[in-house]
Amino acid sequence: MNDKQRVAQHAAQHVQNGMIVGLGTGSTANLFIEELARRRTQEGLKFSAVASSTVSTIKARQLDLPLIAIDHLEHLDLYVDGADEVAPDLTLLKGRGYDLVREKLLAKACDSFLVLIDASKRVKRIGENFPIPIEVMPFAWKLVQRSVAAIGGHGSLRQTANGDGLVVTSYGSLVLDVVFDSTLDAKTLNERLNGIPGIVEHGIFNGLTGAVFCGHDGQVDELWA
Repeated sequence: MNDKQRVAQHAAQHVQNGMIVGLGTGSTANLFIEELARRRTQEGLKFSAVASSTVSTIKARQLDLPLIAIDHLEHLDLYVDGADEVAPDLTLLKGRGYDLVREKLLAKACDSFLVLIDASKRVKRIGENFPIPIEVMPFAWKLVQRSVAAIGGHGSLRQTANGDGLVVTSYGSLVLDVVFDSTLDAKTLNERLNGIPGIVEHGIFNGLTGAVFCGHDGQVDELWA
């Protein structure tokens, strides 16, 4: 068993009968979904799930998990997802998969948000290893780019993997990948980005994490907010 499998199984033990669980997106989140399916089949665990993306919806359906549409959601007990970076104060960087709107919506709505990572995702500051993704309205991206530059951010529109076009999110938005001056702390940057018109959502998740489960060297560390 590798660290990703171990941390996914550890998180799945926090799911109790009757819960509504948010399903994240990515390789570790997929392992969590698989473990939920195993517990449902082998242990009779009863729960409902809501997916954070089309990818996790497909994964859950393949495993026959009971799904609730996000527009029917009134309450969420638990949301489990990965992160691209985790700072010491448990601020997250997310969004390399650019499903930011639904991910942040679920992170805000849930009673508890559990984040699954390996040790490579722990950083001293947000933006240390990756640019910060900013989802923007297509007609506003130039103005947003200018506003972001005014607070020390420099970046460009995200290209498709083969470089023949621009990435478009499931909501029809474009994505600016931005590198910021390291003197700005994540809380301040979060607030400033929230105040820029034309930004649909961004990848800084500040003050939303309940706990981070970090798998390394055959064990799982729990970092609680």
